[in-house]
Amino acid sequence: MLELFYYLVISLIIQMILFIPAFLFKTDKLTDLSYSLSFVILAFFAFFSSTHDAVRIILLLMILLWALRLGSYLFYRINKIGRDTRFDDIRNNFFKFFMFWFLQGVSVFVIMINSLFIFSSNSNSNFNYLSLIGVAIWALGLSIEAISDIQKFNFKQNNKDKWINSGLWTYARHPNYFGEMLCWAGIFIYTAFYLNSITLIYSVISPLFIIFLLLFVTGIPTLEKKYDAQFKDNKEYLLYKKKTNLLLPIKLKN
Repeated sequence: MLELFYYLVISLIIQMILFIPAFLFKTDKLTDLSYSLSFVILAFFAFFSSTHDAVRIILLLMILLWALRLGSYLFYRINKIGRDTRFDDIRNNFFKFFMFWFLQGVSVFVIMINSLFIFSSNSNSNFNYLSLIGVAIWALGLSIEAISDIQKFNFKQNNKDKWINSGLWTYARHPNYFGEMLCWAGIFIYTAFYLNSITLIYSVISPLFIIFLLLFVTGIPTLEKKYDAQFKDNKEYLLYKKKTNLLLPIKLKN
């Protein structure tokens, strides 16, 4: 189990390599890219250090497709908008900016713990068809997240000073984060069929961590605070917030 911390070191090294130019040139174009890239690199490192079978190949593809989709979208978006307002208060502060990157490296490792357990085991895993439930949940989450991101990006191109309330955003204020949570819940369910009782207990932290992060730390609280301040006197926004789900993109009963 201790050998897993080798991947924590790799994740932190990736962050530090990209943190240096990001801080020196005061650019936000590397921040989200490094996040997705870290998953790709860790997945490849772990995959090629273990036995190759169908179980691990499917897991690798799930992680790569998620990372490539998110990374390419975020990189395209930041090149369009130029800067990420989340970093306006810390971009010029070495310590605060460094801590963000450091914690990002730790987060990647924690989110991938269950996958790393599978990759790091050299035993052959017989494919369990019940694990397809995890693949289905992951695929649903990836679809919801991708559609939500595209809808919001297109909307914001012509409506920079308005909140989005169309598409999936008609039914939820943060459907993209719901999709993200489903992705990692699906990956956990997929891996759960191949973990022993001890590693399964440790692995629960992976989906719980990303859910906690999005619900209470960097995701939803940040945007809710931003929109609440920006539209605090807008009755339409207040009504939208009152009648719209936080996460689940389904219509509430009237």
